Order: sequence, then C-alpha cells, then structure tokens
Amino acid sequence: MAELIERDSSGQTRGPLFYIGAGGLVLAMAVEALAVLGRHAGIPLLGALEIIQACILLMASAAMLSATLNKGHATVTLLTARVGDRTRSYLHAFAHLLSALFFVGLASGALWLAAESWNDFEQSELLHIPFRPLRIVSLVAALAIALVFLRDMWRSLRGRA
Repeated sequence: MAELIERDSSGQTRGPLFYIGAGGLVLAMAVEALAVLGRHAGIPLLGALEIIQACILLMASAAMLSATLNKGHATVTLLTARVGDRTRSYLHAFAHLLSALFFVGLASGALWLAAESWNDFEQSELLHIPFRPLRIVSLVAALAIALVFLRDMWRSLRGRA
C-alpha cells in the first residue's frame, strides 16, 4: 500500500484519496458549468444538483480522511505548548479519543439510517441515483477516520506521536 501513496516535498500524501476528491471536484465543476451554460442557452441540465450532491459526498469524505491521515486538522496549542512532554502526550491522546468517539457517533448514525432504509431502495427524484452506495461511502469514511484517530491515540500514549 505504501507504493500507492506519494508524498510531496512538504510530506503530505497524494494517493487514491487525493484523486478521488479531485475527481469529485472536477466532476462537480463540470456539471455546474454545463448547468449554467444550459440555463443561458435555454436547455437546462436536469438533475445537476443531484450529481453535485453525490460529488460533494465523495469530496468531503476524501478530504476529511486525508486531513486526518496527514494530521491536517486545525489545532490550538495554547495549553499543550506550556506543559511537559508526558502531559502533552496524554492531552493529545485524550483529544484523539474524543475525535474518534465523535466519528464513531457519525458512523453509528450512518449505519442506523442505512439499516432503516436498506430495503426502501431510496433514490434521488430526477436521476434516480441510489442512496444506498452513498450511505455506505459515508459510513466507511466515518469508520476509517475514527480508526485513524484511535491509531493516533495509541501512538500518543506510546510516545510516538
């Protein structure tokens, strides 16, 4: 798997997540450009919003997981800059635990919604885009982010943050 992930000069990874997010962004921009051109030409692109919403789910999921893997979330170091190394590692571990619990909560909600509507075959109104795969994407992304935070918590406790 290490071969699939490239690192740029700043150490940030550029692998499948980057390309999934970038692809979603390019598709959303292209669909919106066609929709705007179509409106001005009198030929509206029906269902553009539905496609863009699916693209946003892919972009957001890829961006959140990528930011978590690259430790790119915003942090405030007002307290941690003034404590010792051992206390700092415990505070980092606690922050990672809270973050993991938050994403476990999101995953639980996504799982609940998916289970409740699994046999309803929900789909969008115009293009009939099925919601089932989109719910699975959000569930997998939330679980993956929670696992990364748990891994980072473990590393903080072991002193390898």
